[in-house]
Amino acid sequence: MEALKERRGAVAGAGIAALVVVVLLATGEKEALVIGVITGAAYGLVALGLVLIYKSSGVFNFAQGEFGTVAVFALWLFDDKVHYGFALVGALVVAVVFGLVVERLIIRPLFEAARVILLVATAGVALLAIAVEIWLGDAQGKTIARAFTKTDRFDVLGVQVSDQRLLLIGVLATLAVVLALFFNRTNLGLAILGASQEPTATELVGISVRRLSSFTWALAALLGGLAGVLAVPEADSFTPGILTSGFLIPGFTAAVLGGMTSLPGAFVGGVLVGVVQAVATSAPVFDDIPGTPGTLMVFVVLIAVLAVRPQGLLGKAA
Repeated sequence: MEALKERRGAVAGAGIAALVVVVLLATGEKEALVIGVITGAAYGLVALGLVLIYKSSGVFNFAQGEFGTVAVFALWLFDDKVHYGFALVGALVVAVVFGLVVERLIIRPLFEAARVILLVATAGVALLAIAVEIWLGDAQGKTIARAFTKTDRFDVLGVQVSDQRLLLIGVLATLAVVLALFFNRTNLGLAILGASQEPTATELVGISVRRLSSFTWALAALLGGLAGVLAVPEADSFTPGILTSGFLIPGFTAAVLGGMTSLPGAFVGGVLVGVVQAVATSAPVFDDIPGTPGTLMVFVVLIAVLAVRPQGLLGKAA
């Protein structure tokens, strides 16, 4: 049944995404479409991590953005000491270890507590991580290493796109498929879903719910780390909490669009949020809006979905 819901969500999400693509191409907004899809890929990675945690434990993880920021900080720290490939692996390992530490020291002791307490706890972790990044300070304003030393650009619908951004899209698409197969076709994936719905029954058949929780948090941290090391190098420089401030709300909006439990929905939601943000940033109709209209439109979409269809565009009412 869960697999059928995932497939239906994927089909519905693909239909919505295709409709958006057709409309933007018809109106000549090719640049907004391309930039939106690229930005949305990073949002989708954050959303996948949020959905993983929520799907397995019912917790919204405010620290998801910091998994990525910590990985970016580690990449900057390692890059001038070892080859980029080793620095990248080291950065992702740091993100995973951070996720495991959060699960072991914060989440596990509060496992039986109300979900709102866990939500506040993850927010505290995020604020503490940002404070440490500010205190260390050395990476402030520094550029972060890219996967490719020489920047090649490719023509996509008449828009020049860097190789780093194309890599980001490819990684997201691959992970969305792999994770969907993992949760629907493997014993471990099905066990994680079962533990989230029937933890007592899962323990009775000899499966450790706490170990499954550790694995899920490590995987979510890895996704956050990938979002950071692939997306932040395209920004001008590093700032403390860069993924929390710039990616968490769009990622949450993407997850909500997918119903908070659909991995394909998180993927499609990230792309849709990225496109909406890009259109709001570039379209002349938004020129008179003060501040950052792209960010404003993300909040508008989030509030609208929560008000009209809180189970998400691809979710089902309880």
